[in-house]
Formats: sequence, structure tokens, C-alpha cells
Amino acid sequence: MRNLDVTTLRSFMAVADLGGVTKAAGFLNLTQSAVSMQLKRLEELLGVSLLDRSGRTVALTPEGEQLLGYARRMVSLNDEAVRRLTHDDFEGELRLGVPYDIVYPAVPQVLQQFASAYPRVKVILNFSFTRALKEEFEKGDFDLILTTESTPMAGAETLCTMPLVWVGAPGGASWRRRPLRFASSRRCLFRPPTLAALDRAGLEWESAIDSHSDRAIEATVSADLAVMTMLEGTEPPRLEVINHGGSLPDLGEQYVNMYGDDAVKGEALATLADMLRQSFCSLKTRSKVDAPRLVSVAAAGGGLPATAVSERS
Repeated sequence: MRNLDVTTLRSFMAVADLGGVTKAAGFLNLTQSAVSMQLKRLEELLGVSLLDRSGRTVALTPEGEQLLGYARRMVSLNDEAVRRLTHDDFEGELRLGVPYDIVYPAVPQVLQQFASAYPRVKVILNFSFTRALKEEFEKGDFDLILTTESTPMAGAETLCTMPLVWVGAPGGASWRRRPLRFASSRRCLFRPPTLAALDRAGLEWESAIDSHSDRAIEATVSADLAVMTMLEGTEPPRLEVINHGGSLPDLGEQYVNMYGDDAVKGEALATLADMLRQSFCSLKTRSKVDAPRLVSVAAAGGGLPATAVSERS
């Protein structure tokens, strides 16, 4: 009698749904060699090849496609039985990557809601630039990421579009000076379209700061030493959208995209994705959020007991 192991079937599902052993290993918190060994034992047990490894990407053989349907049913039934008989709460950890410039106001509220719904699930929140987030997501380092991009992207869900606007110190005058002093990280995706817009408008500009630190850039702008660009509605209370009356060029809109909302990753991640979806979809119509309160909550860690935060440069 040959018995199929649920853990091995779960690894097989992850490889099939995520498109490769590398991503599956990252999602399962296993090494690539461990996942490969599980697949090899599964193929030896059944006496068939489940994966077509002849191409650059992993594809299922006809036998693998047939097994995938059985695997989904068996894993789902296993998980349902465990939940029903043990009454266990969901637990574990999820890895979420977000660009620094769209953390506020939506993400802290979502994390509070999620912590209430899943108190035993720890969300590891990392800040980075969109390009770096996508690279690490491809390696399996994140379960879910948000990005800011100039277009809808293949494999992503667009949550909303937001205008890119000029931001400066409250009541500041930096935007009137020429050459315009502009503050931005060289890795910021808003930098190229902003500088292109300035060049098309024939406006002279100069770099006000050479730093990869968002805090340093915001401090420079809040001191009225420069201006920067941000998505409308995400500016912190120490900065404001500049009412320039057409003196500065229009910057268009940016797409907030989400990657990683895969059913294979489970109910907790699906819930987190849905909370982010609802929060960003309603961002434009929502009444103005009390931004100072959100900043203080995030800084103190209050209300986010199940969240660990780090910033990746």
C-alpha cells in the first residue's frame, strides 16, 4: 500500500502554483534541495514524472496536472479536519513588502485590522524601493508586496491610481526659486518621470541632497530647502501639497500594484490582501485620515503587536 504524504503534496502544490522550486522553497521556508528531494520521492512513489524540466521554467507533465487536482483536495481536507478537531487559530508569519511612500495612511490601519482578526499571525513588514521589492519577491523573500509603478503590470493587480504631486514645507517658498532644488533618492521610481517633466517644461533644476534615506530627504524638504514628489494623500503632516498654479509641470498618475495574492498561500494571506485592496480602493474617497495619530501609532508600535518592521535600503 502506497500512501501520499500531505507535506510532500503541499510542496508539490507550491511548486506548481508559484512556478518553480526557488519560489516554493521561499514560501515554505525550506531549502531548495529539500523541496527537490520531496518532489523526487513523490515521483518515485508514483512511478511517473510530475514536472517537465526540459525548458527554462518548470511545467507540469500531464500526470502532474492530474495529481494537482487530487493534491488540492487532499490538502484542503487535511487542513479542514485539523481546524475542526483542534479548533486551532491560524498562526505563523507573513512577509509584506511596501514602498516607504505609500505606507501612510492605509498600511497601519490594515495591520491593526489584521492583528485583530489573526492575533497569532505575525506580519513581517519591510520597506524598500519598488525595484528591490520585485526582485526579492521573485526570489521568494516576500509573500505579498505593494509597488508604485507608471503602468499596470503583468502578474499584478492594480489597487488604485494616485496623482503624483509636488510637495514642500507648509507655507514654503522653495518651489518658486530657480533653479528648482529637487530632493529625491536616486533609486526612487518617481525621479526619472519628474526630471523628464521638468526638462520638457524647460525648468532649470538642481539636486538638493544625495541620500538614499527617505527621512533625510523629508527633513530637507520640511526645512524648505527643496521640493519633492509624492503620491497625493500620502504626504506626512510636516509636508503639504504645493498649490503652484501651473508653475510646475503636471506629473500624471502612478499605479499602486499588488503582487502575491495567490490562493495557494492560504486564508490568512488572502484576508491581508483583501484588507489592502479595500483600503487602497477607498483611499481617494475616504475622509482625511488623522495622519499624526497614525505616525505616532507606527512609531510607538502601539496597536500593531503582531507586526515586525524593518527598512531595507
